[in-house]
This record gives sequence, structure tokens and C-alpha cells, in this order.
Amino acid sequence: MHGSLGQNCGEARPLLLFTGTYKCPLSRCLLIPQKTTKAKVMKRELKSKVFWRAVLAELLGMTLFIFLSLSAAIGNRNNTDPDQEVKVALTFGLAIATLAQALGHISGAHLNPAVTLGMLACCQISVFKALMYILAQMMGAVVASGVVYGVRPGNTSALGLNSLNSISPSQGVGIEFLATFQLVLCVIATTDKRRSDVSGSAPLAIGLSVCLGHLATISYTGCGINPARSFGPAVILGHFRHHWVYWVGPMCGGVAAALVYDFLLYPKYDDFSERVKVLVRGLGGEYDATGPEDSTASEISSKFSPDDTKMELSIKSLVRMEF
Repeated sequence: MHGSLGQNCGEARPLLLFTGTYKCPLSRCLLIPQKTTKAKVMKRELKSKVFWRAVLAELLGMTLFIFLSLSAAIGNRNNTDPDQEVKVALTFGLAIATLAQALGHISGAHLNPAVTLGMLACCQISVFKALMYILAQMMGAVVASGVVYGVRPGNTSALGLNSLNSISPSQGVGIEFLATFQLVLCVIATTDKRRSDVSGSAPLAIGLSVCLGHLATISYTGCGINPARSFGPAVILGHFRHHWVYWVGPMCGGVAAALVYDFLLYPKYDDFSERVKVLVRGLGGEYDATGPEDSTASEISSKFSPDDTKMELSIKSLVRMEF
């Protein structure tokens, strides 16, 4: 490309333009705004193998949890005796502790829509992942309830269906609210990555919290504290009387526990924009559900590489003019 640069410049010299792809070193340390739509985020997660492993873990974990728990609940004809309540409470707690230990590194082992909603309320999981988790949990509960229905003893018609025991629906909501509140509070507190004082086993602590909830409320509501656990038997038996109690109480309790912990007991000082980013795009490394192969988070690097510190943005790499 030739052209005259002026009468006093003498003979025109060639003007060489850089036509390749230039990558600015500053792009590693400067946050360059990029428009990220919800559709793009969903598409990214749908293509992520780690995302689907996490969803599968919730589905499989919920199936095993409901099968083990309901089998313990209906396996003894003395369902009204106190010893049966202890047996059921221990089974629910031990099942959660075992599965949390086995699946926690894959999906976080929520295994409870109330826990998932609580994690969403404190911005530890994206909206889309929360929806998929809850859907997987409900499907797992229905599948497990169907299996228990098919293998239960012929002399029993029970399936562990939750029902109110001489209390009103409003009282049931209150009981479910408080029982779920202590569970979700335990989950969020024991898995808080900011804490360095947690000793012992977090899955065991969560399992004991589930056991405690059952010991306290099983005589009143059957102890739902898990909407998916109540949903499975209700679908198989086609019985939805007062079923809303086992959704409203636990879901409200889970959200309340998350907000109280996150804003009152042990506040986080993240910017609101950062919280919104997690809800929309997810949190890099959340419950190990996003690995390096799927990481697309934009981070601001605090250090330059040796080549970048020179800041040699020479004009020769962009346009070389010889006069």
C-alpha cells in the first residue's frame, strides 16, 4: 500500500499494516466487559459434562435416600411405637450422612429442594442449576417411591406418606418451617468455606441434624423437611391432602435460614453485582460442580506475567511506517 504523506516528506515509503490477530497483554489483567445473556449461560451449562454429572448425582442420591428411608419406615408393622420413630430417624440421618460423604464432591449432595433453595438464596448456586437440581430430586423421589411400592410387604399398605397428626395445616407449616430452618442452617454453616474452625465430619453433622428433625417432629407431621421426600409417595399413592404444607413450610424455612446466616449471623460483604453474577452465571468451583474443563469465569488477575510487565505495546507490532 503506497501513499503520499506530504510534499515535505520526500518520496513516499511503504506503509505496512498488521493484518493478523493481536492479543493485548492487558487483557489478562483488565476486566473487559462482555455481554453474557441467560441463554448463553444455559447453553454453556447444558454442554458441560461436569454439570450433568452433578445433576445425575442428585438424581441417583435422591433415589437411594428415599429407597433406604421409606424401606425403614414401612418395614415394621409397629409404626406407631416410639422405637419405630427412633429407627426411622436414625435411618434418615445415616442415609443423608452417607450420601453426603459419597456425592458431596460431585454435586454438593443437596438431596433436598429446601437445601437447594437455601443455597440459591445465599448466592452459592445459579438459578438454572437450582432448577435442574430440584427437578432431579423430585424425579429420584418418585422413582424410589415406586420401587418401594413394588417391593413392600403384602401385609402393609403404607408408603411413608406424610400426614398431619391432630394438628392444623398452619401448625404443620410452623413445625416444618422450624425443623427445616435448623437443617439448612446446619448445612450452610458447616459447609461455609470461610470457616477454619470446623472439626469433625460435616456430612455426619448434617446427618445428625436430619435425625434431630425427625425425632422432634415425626409425631406431628411425619417430618417432611424435604419437599421431594413428601412428593414421591404422594405421587405414587395419588394422595395430596395437605401436601402444600410440606412445600411451604420447608421452602420458607430453607430461605429464612440462608438469609439469617448470610446477612445477620455471619454476613458476607460481597458486592451486589457479584451476587447477581453467581445467580446468573454460577460460581466457579461451587461444590466442585464446575471443573477446569468447563471454567469460563472472568477473573481479574492481580499480577502480570514477566512479558506483560514490560508493557511493550510497540507501534511496530500494529503499524510499521518507514519514512
